[in-house]
Amino acid sequence: MRKGEVIVRFGTAVKSRRLALGISQEELAGRAGLHRTYISDIERGARNISIESIAKLAGALESSISTLFAETTESPASSTMRSSTMSGQCVDILLVEDNPRDIELTLKAFEQAKIANSIHVARDGAEALNFALGTGPHAQRRINHPPQVVLLDLKLPKVSGLEVLRRLKADPRTAMIPVIVLTESQQSRDFLECQRLGARSYIVKPVDFHRFSEVTPHFSFRWALLKPPAETSARLAAALWPEPDRR
Repeated sequence: MRKGEVIVRFGTAVKSRRLALGISQEELAGRAGLHRTYISDIERGARNISIESIAKLAGALESSISTLFAETTESPASSTMRSSTMSGQCVDILLVEDNPRDIELTLKAFEQAKIANSIHVARDGAEALNFALGTGPHAQRRINHPPQVVLLDLKLPKVSGLEVLRRLKADPRTAMIPVIVLTESQQSRDFLECQRLGARSYIVKPVDFHRFSEVTPHFSFRWALLKPPAETSARLAAALWPEPDRR
């Protein structure tokens, strides 16, 4: 793959991931601590990019460097399909959690397991409902491809986890989505109510991939394994930042 093509594909991967999160170039720039015009240049494939900036972008996009690299190596047709899908914010996992530390640990667990399933993080109950039901800020989201599974904390601001579960199960569009409750104790009294409302199982926090995989075999969940060869990453790195970044 030629250097120019790699840079263009990397820009497409960044844009696709940004659209999947439903954020603007301005918001991505703010999260990553970069200029908006710099983000625009990257997405257009018109800018070499430093290792430091790629790390910032990966963090701001709630992704990993290896995931962005994997999307960069897709064929143009596959990349276009991914961009189209992500522009509708189609995700595999909806994580509803307001604790930044628990979010970090959960995302890290999936990254360490080399799982590339898309994850959308909702930080309160209202955001979770808007995303799942395609309302409010997510009114333009395509909901004919709902998450395959919801990881739901019960102690949420704005709308409680129990109410989120109740409303998801009451809506025919989301009633069949498996919901796994995140709890701090196996003795949680709330889980009995969650079971009554339709929750499929629970995981004691912090979430790790082993615990998650133990409760999902019967969900027909499709894993997207990501393990790019080391030489592929090295080749992409050489193409992406051959010279010092000149912002």
